[in-house]
Amino acid sequence: MSSSGPGTPDYTMGFSQEILESFRRYTAASCAAYFLPRLQPGFRVLDVGCGPGSISVGLAEAVAPGELHGIDMEPSQIEMAGRLAQSNGRDNTVFHVADALNLPFEDDFFDAVHCHNVLMHVPDTAALLTELKRVLKPGGVIGARELIVGSSFTYPDYGVIGHAWDMFADLLEADDGHPQMGKELKGHLARAGFSDIHVSAAIDVYSHPEDVAFIYWVTQTWFLSPEILEAAIKYGASTQELADQISQAYERWREDPAAFCALAFGEATATNP
Repeated sequence: MSSSGPGTPDYTMGFSQEILESFRRYTAASCAAYFLPRLQPGFRVLDVGCGPGSISVGLAEAVAPGELHGIDMEPSQIEMAGRLAQSNGRDNTVFHVADALNLPFEDDFFDAVHCHNVLMHVPDTAALLTELKRVLKPGGVIGARELIVGSSFTYPDYGVIGHAWDMFADLLEADDGHPQMGKELKGHLARAGFSDIHVSAAIDVYSHPEDVAFIYWVTQTWFLSPEILEAAIKYGASTQELADQISQAYERWREDPAAFCALAFGEATATNP
């Protein structure tokens, strides 16, 4: 997220081809299973930070003939989401370029609000939840799934790769993000005035050969790219020497038969009283 206006935060991950590919691997079945039982046909749902729409189309299917509105601040993402919805025959979708902190919707407009790895990037969590609560009907439900960087890992580590996770957490914090948001969801929702809060946790495992190749590709072409590394060095999150060590460790890792990667998530649903 590069800043595009007041209240719009920096987006640490950017919109590189590698990150877009990782977004496309997300689906409602894999990333919103905790939330889907709370949806009903006829609901009007908001998908905040919808990206290329890979989760949105599944949410739209769950509420048909209701409506799915997806918002993202990046126009290219909205274009991709629209094309994906069209190719999947989801004519009950509308996608908007919008700022999650200043939503273009009336009060009490939605029956449900969904966000996946959004709160972790927005500095003012309270302001975001206040805005989401505004557009959610009384009795409406919110669902959030957020990364827990400190509980995610790559194995084997070789005494080096763990520093890559620390580097990512430091970069998020340098952009005023929240690398452990998945653990903090319940408290934030409670302070925002939501009720009937239910929390769960999930681990996404990348272990098949194609998964290992994908993680290696993302690490080498995005995470250790000059742009990200320059920011990491600037913020004191890494050094060139450490980045070289991480790169060498991942070269070893991708050939190791024991290699796998696990991403930890906190999940929560809550009701707007």
